[in-house]
Amino acid sequence: MARDDPQTDHIDVLIVGAGMSGIDAAYRIQTLCKDKTYVILEARDRIGGTWDLFRYPGVRSDSDMYTLGFPFRPWASEVSIARGEAIRDYVEDTAREFGIDRRIRFGHRVIGANWSSKDGHWTVEVEHDGATRRITCLFLFACSGYYDYSEGYRPVWEGEAEFKGQIVHPQFWPEDLDVSRKTVAVIGSGATAVTLVPSLADQAAHVTMVQRSPTYIVARPARDRIAGTLQRILPRGAAGSAIRWKNVLLTIFMYNRTRRKPEKAAEWIRGMIQRQLPADYPIEQHFSPPYKVWDQRLCLVPDGDLFTSIRSGKTSVATGAIERFTPTGLRLVTGEEVRADIVVTATGLILKLFGGVQLSIDGKPVDPSERVIWKGMMLSGVPNYFLSFGYTNASWTLRSDVTAKAVCRLLNRMDDGGFTVCTPQVPDGGMERLPVISFSSGYVQRALPFLPKQGSRQPWIVPQNYVKDRFAMRFGPIDEDLEMTRNATAVRT
Repeated sequence: MARDDPQTDHIDVLIVGAGMSGIDAAYRIQTLCKDKTYVILEARDRIGGTWDLFRYPGVRSDSDMYTLGFPFRPWASEVSIARGEAIRDYVEDTAREFGIDRRIRFGHRVIGANWSSKDGHWTVEVEHDGATRRITCLFLFACSGYYDYSEGYRPVWEGEAEFKGQIVHPQFWPEDLDVSRKTVAVIGSGATAVTLVPSLADQAAHVTMVQRSPTYIVARPARDRIAGTLQRILPRGAAGSAIRWKNVLLTIFMYNRTRRKPEKAAEWIRGMIQRQLPADYPIEQHFSPPYKVWDQRLCLVPDGDLFTSIRSGKTSVATGAIERFTPTGLRLVTGEEVRADIVVTATGLILKLFGGVQLSIDGKPVDPSERVIWKGMMLSGVPNYFLSFGYTNASWTLRSDVTAKAVCRLLNRMDDGGFTVCTPQVPDGGMERLPVISFSSGYVQRALPFLPKQGSRQPWIVPQNYVKDRFAMRFGPIDEDLEMTRNATAVRT
């Protein structure tokens, strides 16, 4: 690794984030771009990203591990919906097996990055051990996820100061929290809430899931028996590929079918839930959302554990907006009182791309909301900057791996042509600019004004189909609407 002074390292590719996307990007660079140097900067002290941050009871994947896992090191268990600690161990083991762990600098928080048109590289400002240092790189690759690690979304309700119990946010779960023999109210009905509720109910006296409105929830076996059979009869690589494609194609089929016939899909989901709950259970009240299937992400419950907990009497559901906190719990606008010793605010994430890093070009700040995403992996007018942006309707890592391989393809294309700078440029004719995410979920709607846009035609559409993406990114033109230069000259911003 070249070093130009004691304060500044210079490398080819700087990866930000040592979660699943970052480890995947590192593997692809070291195998497909072997002449490139790279380093991963990780703000935390451990590998794993999301799977190291979240420690609340029962934390698990909401996608199957055969598509969430790395294609170059397939998930080797028939447990398809895995616990968070198992996923973190898997990510760490993968990094160790391929020597990626030796390229990670922990406790390094990236706070800003400036592109110099004159010098043709990024200067990255990094905080470490209370000091700020600089690292220069030719290419900057953001693999830092899509939400704020330092803060979760937390509404404030009237009367909170009167509540005599404890209020907890899942993103910062207290290690010493004891819920045994306590009544617990979990505010929310998303992936975190439906994971927490049955896990807490195993120890608590009673748990109530308090939801402003219902969410589509689908039960799925935690173990994939077909995967288990394939893993026993095929080599690991062949089994992993077969299982992965089985699940990819099934997911695409189900997604397309539900979008074409959302009413029938909603009816099927309600029927599935009805079969798992008592005949007189108010399905329409608690499990019939007002929106179409896949207008928001579906929630997955392994082996129907949420419904099992409801049947047992350990869990109940209260639907309605919260009017206020009371000394003993919550009061809904419906008049219903929910008693609680502990309230868990599973109220969502704060969506934040690029890890909150402030980008600038020649000292001028980059406003992401004014940019358009190119091929789901670069920003218009921003040179030599890549981002890992996953799917909303499938496993995040599926898209992360497609992106990482496309980045390597582009880097090799640049080397072949002697290019040093690549910058996506929106055509002069312009095009319609659309929201980058179409979900109606609150966390998405709150963030849209600050996020980059997508265009109305390729290569400016953020794709949501793995099969099409994989083919296009591997065989389609890699330089469409991309300006490449052979020297460090100023770029249009």
